[in-house]
Amino acid sequence: MRVRLEDVARAAGVSPKTVSRVLNDEANVTDATRERVRAAMEAMDYRPHPSARSLAGNRSFLVAMLYDNNDNPASTYLAEIQDGVLEACDAHRYSMMVRPLRMRDGDFIRRFDALISDHHPDGVVLTPPITDHAPLLKRLRERNVPYASVSPLRHGKTIGVAMDEQLAARAIVEHLLELGHRRIAHVIGIADHGASRWRLAGYREAMAAAGLSEEPALVVQGAFTFGSGVEAARQLFSLAKRPTAVFAANDDMATGVMWAAGEYGLKVPHDLSVCGFDDTPLSRQLWPALTTVQQPSREMGKIAAEQLLSVLRGNPGRLVQVPFSLQIRGSTAIAP
Repeated sequence: MRVRLEDVARAAGVSPKTVSRVLNDEANVTDATRERVRAAMEAMDYRPHPSARSLAGNRSFLVAMLYDNNDNPASTYLAEIQDGVLEACDAHRYSMMVRPLRMRDGDFIRRFDALISDHHPDGVVLTPPITDHAPLLKRLRERNVPYASVSPLRHGKTIGVAMDEQLAARAIVEHLLELGHRRIAHVIGIADHGASRWRLAGYREAMAAAGLSEEPALVVQGAFTFGSGVEAARQLFSLAKRPTAVFAANDDMATGVMWAAGEYGLKVPHDLSVCGFDDTPLSRQLWPALTTVQQPSREMGKIAAEQLLSVLRGNPGRLVQVPFSLQIRGSTAIAP
């Protein structure tokens, strides 16, 4: 026989309305009562019907994660963000949908409107570069859709999660400088992407602080993909005086640089030091393993979703700053 909400209420010693409030994650329930109700649900294996729950709370209990990844659909970074968002949603009995919205498409806002009208998510989690898309942010406010942002370029009143990527980029370039490198190249990420700007700024800060003027030929445009890392490296290795170290703005491009180094007969790190950014699983699977910046992507996805869910429960949300760490591995060594 199916366990009913009233059965849970009787077992927990509370009213059916209180059980409903716990199910809907409403704020006006004490922690002790909430735990007692959840324990009763677990003991009785109570599973509320999703449609009944939605009707009772006038909510969909659905969070949408939006992304734009034209250039790198298999991004490990996005997969880790998604895992973190899902973990937070599961903990609060929310469903999750993941939907691409291509910023380059002319019907970008129309497709967003259709998503909201068709699926009625209670809120959305935005990932870079959608995070900073002004027309979308304006539309979210017009439709009164709560949202949380991962790594927004502009902070202000934004809720979500961020990391000081500029400081992290500066720190990893300083690591190369400490190894004696002076001809340090940088492979930039997607143009106008917040992460690309911060990581380029960090590179420039570290070089300027070391008294080194920027050489335009050593700063090459990439696109956060393996292929763009290969092409950028080929440009750099074709210079009359090639760099002794390359800082790529993410691990995928750094992997491309290492691949191209092999193509040119360069040994990493004996002839060339290479470092990346993000600390994806790939960075630990390479040989030599990649020196990189550890960005806690999964945790960032989880935090962004938790801040959104806090707002949906009627509580305030905030922009949480997370720390970074350098992962010094075998791909960097003393300058030749």
